[in-house]
Amino acid sequence: MIIIRSGIIVIGILLIWQCIVSLFHLPSYILPGPIAVITTGIQQSSLIAHQAIPTIIETLSGLLLGTLFGICSALIMIYFRPARLWFLPILLISQSLPTFAIAPLLVVWFGYGMASKIITTIIMLFFPITNALYDGLRQTNLGWLDLAKTMNGSKWRILLRIKIPAALPSFATGLRIATVIAPIGAVVSEWVGASRGLGFLMLNANARMRIDLMFAVLLMITGFTMVLYFGVDRMLRKLVPWQAGN
Repeated sequence: MIIIRSGIIVIGILLIWQCIVSLFHLPSYILPGPIAVITTGIQQSSLIAHQAIPTIIETLSGLLLGTLFGICSALIMIYFRPARLWFLPILLISQSLPTFAIAPLLVVWFGYGMASKIITTIIMLFFPITNALYDGLRQTNLGWLDLAKTMNGSKWRILLRIKIPAALPSFATGLRIATVIAPIGAVVSEWVGASRGLGFLMLNANARMRIDLMFAVLLMITGFTMVLYFGVDRMLRKLVPWQAGN
């Protein structure tokens, strides 16, 4: 049903888009119609697919590493109070800095390759994952914890059997948010400095006033983000069946 509703929404947006272009007689260099964009996407499909490969790799790598770092950070913060006192302000500072201010520095430090793009993606999605899991671990039902202590449950057994399962719904919410943010991080970092990728292709198309190609790339990014989100969402629904709303 979700896929069907999403399809209906996409079709509705395309129809509204076409109506706006036709009603106001907008030239293609300002806003091309969806038919022209889709036609360009089909004609340039091999180019877009080739440039999509590094962006997809950067997105998936950043999402995976950002998730691992977020999990480790949340566990450290929940069990080591001195680390929490120092680490939480660092997290907040990392999120207060605009991505466009950090990305050029990362390009200077790590080069124009994938490393700077992956690190930018990690920085963007690191906080929501850490914060979601940290809140989930903090809000474990006290009755469950008291019962486990009464039964002489060890610290690590309580973590694995009670705290982590109880925190997984919150973690799943943070991971869904990170899934949407990850492609944005990869594309934004490619805008700052790259020799390939969908962000690089968009800048190149903009320089040549190929607005139809820019929109075709945007549709590709949107489609990839939706596929990634629904794929992760489906996986989480199977792994966390006790989450509310499943």
